[in-house]
Amino acid sequence: MRVLVTGYKGYVGTVMVPMLLAEGFNVTGIDSGLFDECVFGEKKLTNDPLSNVNQIRKDIRDVTLSDLKKVDAVIHLAALSNDPLSDLNPEVTYQINHEASVRLAKLAKKAGIQRFVFSSSCSIYGAAGIEMATEGSELNPLTPYGISKMLSERDISKLADSHFSPTFLRSATAYGLSRMLRFDIVLNNLVAWAYTTGSVLLKSDGTAWRPIVHVEDMSRAFIAALKSPSDLVHNQAFNVGITSENFRVREIAEIVKDTVPGSKLQFADSAEPDKRSYRVDFSKIHHTLTEFKPQWNARAGAKQLYDAYKRFGVTLEEFEGPKYRRISHLESGLKSGLLDKTIRRKDI
Repeated sequence: MRVLVTGYKGYVGTVMVPMLLAEGFNVTGIDSGLFDECVFGEKKLTNDPLSNVNQIRKDIRDVTLSDLKKVDAVIHLAALSNDPLSDLNPEVTYQINHEASVRLAKLAKKAGIQRFVFSSSCSIYGAAGIEMATEGSELNPLTPYGISKMLSERDISKLADSHFSPTFLRSATAYGLSRMLRFDIVLNNLVAWAYTTGSVLLKSDGTAWRPIVHVEDMSRAFIAALKSPSDLVHNQAFNVGITSENFRVREIAEIVKDTVPGSKLQFADSAEPDKRSYRVDFSKIHHTLTEFKPQWNARAGAKQLYDAYKRFGVTLEEFEGPKYRRISHLESGLKSGLLDKTIRRKDI
């Protein structure tokens, strides 16, 4: 199967693409390189899997029908991903995450591509409280990011017919090692604070519920969706994660404290309750996509991150600065002129 992966050079894409290649998929990647400068660890790999990918350097808003030639399926990852980042410029967030996503789906349908797997998010449940959210639960997103995902699902779903089969994967909050590592997601961030300062710094009061999933297991869900018969996934939404991996943020912090020797919990002076709180039921994907077999849990992920941080010697200044903190990186690009006000790279 020939698969087009948008955002293939991002946090998820650089993990997912090698896994797709290992499964025998032929991969084409589209990416504008917003975060090219954010590589974690070795700058160049001796055998870089991405060298086996047909690469298109282009903003997702500029994709044309010709880019979709000889493609059997699309995995759409490209987005301004997470709540703080989407708040930087909500109008641009909607342009990229919603309008460009729907436009891409329409182009894919026009090109005769049947399978379209959209990377959605459990954040669309927003303020769901303690009740377990299923795919049929009311959606209550609280941020431009969550709203943009909800709107994309709604509008892409309308395109579904016997020739176009979209699938919506609502992933839990990701964690785990990637060459394009993000430090603005909860487990990655807390392990970094613990390693660099000895304090597991909670920026909220820690009572909010948050399901988490390893980036490799997230990738396994996309592969399982592609390999499943179309009638099982046609115009369906699936929560991606493990039901037992729903935690209060304070519980995630305790796991980190147990993982990083000598670390202790600390609450930021500004710590307040987080309105984004949701527990999620993941039984549907496990019952329907039998090839989806997650292999990670939070404790194993925390150890993976801690070992990587020790190996590469990450510093507080790095992970809280523009090199790895996505919102700071974009703000730096806007200030330097690398990006224009619509968050497009000027060098492509």
